[in-house]
Amino acid sequence: MKFIFQCCFCIFALAPSIIAQDAKRLIDRKATDATKNVFDNLHRLSQEHILFGHQHATEYGHGWTGDTNRSDVKSVTGSHPAVIGIDFSGLSGRPDSMIEKTLKQLKKTIEDTYNRGGLVTVSWHFSNPVSGGGFYWIDTISKPAVKYIIPGGEAHEKYKTILKMIARLVSSCKGKDGVTVPMIFRPYHEFDGDWFWWGRAHCSTEEFTSLWRFTVGYLRDSLNVHNLIYAFSPDNRFTTEEKFLERYPGNEWVDMVGMDNYGDFGRDGKSDLEAGYQKLKIVSGFAQRNGKLAAFTETGLESIPDTTWWTSTLLMTLKRPGLRFSYVLVWRNDSRSATHYYAPFPGHPSVLDFMRFYNDPYTLFEKDLKGLYKKHK
Repeated sequence: MKFIFQCCFCIFALAPSIIAQDAKRLIDRKATDATKNVFDNLHRLSQEHILFGHQHATEYGHGWTGDTNRSDVKSVTGSHPAVIGIDFSGLSGRPDSMIEKTLKQLKKTIEDTYNRGGLVTVSWHFSNPVSGGGFYWIDTISKPAVKYIIPGGEAHEKYKTILKMIARLVSSCKGKDGVTVPMIFRPYHEFDGDWFWWGRAHCSTEEFTSLWRFTVGYLRDSLNVHNLIYAFSPDNRFTTEEKFLERYPGNEWVDMVGMDNYGDFGRDGKSDLEAGYQKLKIVSGFAQRNGKLAAFTETGLESIPDTTWWTSTLLMTLKRPGLRFSYVLVWRNDSRSATHYYAPFPGHPSVLDFMRFYNDPYTLFEKDLKGLYKKHK
């Protein structure tokens, strides 16, 4: 009896990990092999490493735009970031000629990143499809568009047309090897704030989850897009898992969970690293228990006035116990602003500390990635 009891105990003790392993599957059962491999490899790499990402890194940087094979991160370290952030913001609400130009530019950035071995993550600062105001909420202009574009809404067909544009781009991106490029798609981010028209104050929980489920289902099941990993990322306005999941559409609709958090990491000269760590633990813990990837989807310190921020704040926090993240991404370096940048460039006072961050075995940059799109045993 003792032997039987011990065996049963072992089985039950292992059950959570067995369930988690079984749950580590993309929500798209028809996902391309390369997309499945990225998903699996990010799970594998996150056990001992984290990929570093930078928004718009190769499109423009501090004082420059459109240069070939350039990024501020590469100018400092010799390597591009492992993760390149792009945006679908220019794919609606503009003249057709401008949209076509943007499509070509995005396609090149996506394909170039894949051919170098890097990974693309896509945000979507979606211009309000039923009113003016752009992607921000402006009280005197903006309409609460979510209820208009979900199924049954008067602008639903217009939304489907926009999604068809996105599907055309995503499905057309091919590497030199002919493979359709996998990418992470992170729509409707920071939805727990009120600054975007899809924010918490401008739609109900039911409307938001309906929008999310329709968006994923239409791209995947109706438009046959099978090279996307879908990421859910609120801002940092939660302190419990229940609050983090308030607008979660369900495990069958999400591949990756994340968080955008500038406020706890130094914005406006203030920081609460313990609070930031606890929120990261909530994200990472949920991901590990549910077979999802986790990512620190946006962070950074504008102008980087703290010259040791990379190691004493970001790296120190990421290496604390219990965290497992596939990537961390800092925001963009504006090409014209003297102060709006989040990654160092040659001559910046934080370069020395950033090199310590770069050389730490825990962080991975593009040069460190080997076979991200291939199957590993």
